[in-house]
Amino acid sequence: MRLTPLYLRILLLSLFATMTLSSFGQDDLEKALSAAPSPGHQKVSATFKSTKLINGHTNETIYKNELEFKVDHRFGDIAGSQGGIKQFFGLDNSTDIRIGFEYGISDRLSIGLARAKGATNVQQLYEGSIKYRLLEQTTDDYIPIAITLFGSNTIAAVSASEDPASAAAYHSFKDRMNYVSQIIIARKFTDGISFTLTPSYIHRNLTAFRDQNDLFALGAGARAKISKRMAVVIDYFIPFRNSADKAYLQGINGTKFYNPLGIGLEMETGGHIFHLNFTNAAAIEEMQFIPQTTSSWLKGQYRWGFSISRRFSFNKK
Repeated sequence: MRLTPLYLRILLLSLFATMTLSSFGQDDLEKALSAAPSPGHQKVSATFKSTKLINGHTNETIYKNELEFKVDHRFGDIAGSQGGIKQFFGLDNSTDIRIGFEYGISDRLSIGLARAKGATNVQQLYEGSIKYRLLEQTTDDYIPIAITLFGSNTIAAVSASEDPASAAAYHSFKDRMNYVSQIIIARKFTDGISFTLTPSYIHRNLTAFRDQNDLFALGAGARAKISKRMAVVIDYFIPFRNSADKAYLQGINGTKFYNPLGIGLEMETGGHIFHLNFTNAAAIEEMQFIPQTTSSWLKGQYRWGFSISRRFSFNKK
């Protein structure tokens, strides 16, 4: 892929951020991570109630020896040409379904396995992921933000397409692999308001003709509590696409990309966390919904969705 001035600027900014964090880590960061807990530097707990908002991840991980089972579901368009009463406002269709497990190796490190349907012609997705809490916010702002690292590898098991221009025209096993890397920066401002910023990098070994193998994106999300067990959640992603490739795909086959936006209601019911959400993203996996959202809120191409999670503890105490 040719590096455009935009990508060079993003790369330089990423390198600058990395060097800044490294410099900080040599001083206060290393000291903060290794220092024994004290009354003045207590860690902020429950910045978010779940490991995900709607589409994007939060800084939260699964605690040691705990297992989380989670089901995500996306229905069809509520309105527009593919929605309305004939499709029962999208409930007659399913664009994507994901079933996953996450397990806490330690309080900072968790791993995950998941299976998703997939919302494009790249389907039957198997995902392995890892999530690590690098930095945790403290109540006295000694450490003002939390930083969590996330990475995933998704493999498509769908049969290879005979169309050479297709994203599923696989010639080898490595063509089926896709990677996501994210730095999740979060802050809990008050007991009821939390915010997250997520620089993201997606690499797909094989894409449709003239689509991008490498893509940078920036995500943002927030949670606002409205009662003891309910909160409003929102997230939004901006992919930084190559304008020439974007124009080519739109001109050849009419493919137009939109930024994924999700809005929802989070409900905590004992050991369950339930999300009822609306989003224009048809896909659930990061390697699909960030680079390949082709539905528009303004055209009624948003959908119902939900996620439900349940945690099980294997701690003896």
